[in-house]
Order: sequence, then C-alpha cells, then structure tokens
Amino acid sequence: MCIGHAAVGFASKAAAPRASLGVLLAAPFLLDLLWPVFILTGVESASIEPGNTAFTPIAFDSTPWSHSLLMAVLWGALFGFLVHIVSRSVLAGGVVALGVVSHWICDAVVHRPDLPLTPNGTIFVGMGLWNSRAGTLALELPLFALGVWLYLRTTKPKDATGRWALAGLIAFFLVAYAGTAFGPPPPNMTVVGWTGIAGLILIPWAAWVDAHRDLVDEMA
Repeated sequence: MCIGHAAVGFASKAAAPRASLGVLLAAPFLLDLLWPVFILTGVESASIEPGNTAFTPIAFDSTPWSHSLLMAVLWGALFGFLVHIVSRSVLAGGVVALGVVSHWICDAVVHRPDLPLTPNGTIFVGMGLWNSRAGTLALELPLFALGVWLYLRTTKPKDATGRWALAGLIAFFLVAYAGTAFGPPPPNMTVVGWTGIAGLILIPWAAWVDAHRDLVDEMA
C-alpha cells in the first residue's frame, strides 16, 4: 500500500506535531526501506511475475525479516525507542512505533496471503486487494488525501519553500504511484531494490519541508 503508507506519515503529524515529518514518514516506510537491502543481499527474495496481481507484478516470495508481523513489531519498538531517546518525547516514540507497525497492517489489506506472522511461521496473511486495481485506487487515494489534509490542518508554511516543497513532495508521491499502478513491470528485482533504496531521499525532503512550516497552534 505504497501511497497508503505516506498517508499514515502525513496524518501522524496531527498526533505528534513536534516530530519532524521526515521521521514520521520514515516510520510507515521503514519496512520498505529495509526490504530492498534484504533483497539485494539475498536475505529475502522476490520476483517479477506479470499478472501476479492486477496492481503489482512483484511476487513477495520470502520476506520474513522485513514483513512478518513479529519483526514489524520489533522494528517498530526499536525505531520508536531511538526516536524517544533522541527527541526525549514518549509521544513521538510511540507514534513512530505505531507507524512502523501500521505498514504491516496496511499491507495485510492489499497483499496476497504472503505476509508471515513470524519469521519461520507457516501462517501467511493477505486480503488481496491488489487483485483489483480499481479497488486499490478507491481505497488508497482517499486515504492519501486524508493524510495530507490532516498535515495541512496541523501546519502552515513559513515561506514559499514550505508551500512549494510540500507541493512537490505530494506530486512526487502521486506520480510514483501512477507509475506503479499503470506503468510497465520493472525489468528485474535489482532495479526494484536500488529504486527502493533511492526512496531514502524522501526522508530528508520531508524533513526540509517540515522545517519550513509552523504548527498552526503556535501561530494562533
């Protein structure tokens, strides 16, 4: 649920307004930032199978360390603890931890039954919404709009950068999403892996946006 994860990150600003948007977006995307590293190093495996689902041709063959429920909880606890230590905010740490776990929950809605509960488990979860492109778009786009609306309701731009850098970030998510939904299959998993790692640029971009925006309550 790629753009759905972004929705969680944007919406989280309303729950933890003093946390940077960069950190808040990193949380729901953390599993997908770990996954390409595990794919490229052979720790996990996936393949390109056109027609695997209507929305994505990627088959998640084995993702126990990035996308099992148990590991999502552990990664969330670790990331939340680190944020708590750095920010000295229990609230920020808790929101970030929940953001990481939200990734697995969102994926459980759209994936085929390929998400394990534990790394070595035999029970796999997935409701398969990706089997319907229209159904996926009908769920994810309104969620993204809601998340952005909550962010806009919580913050206001300090300057032109705070306005236009945010517009660019939102546009980037939408264009990337359209490419995923309607574009051709990627040539191989190496390209997918490096593309996923390149997505790290979104974190400092989001932090830059947030640094140029004020909280609405502080401006009242």
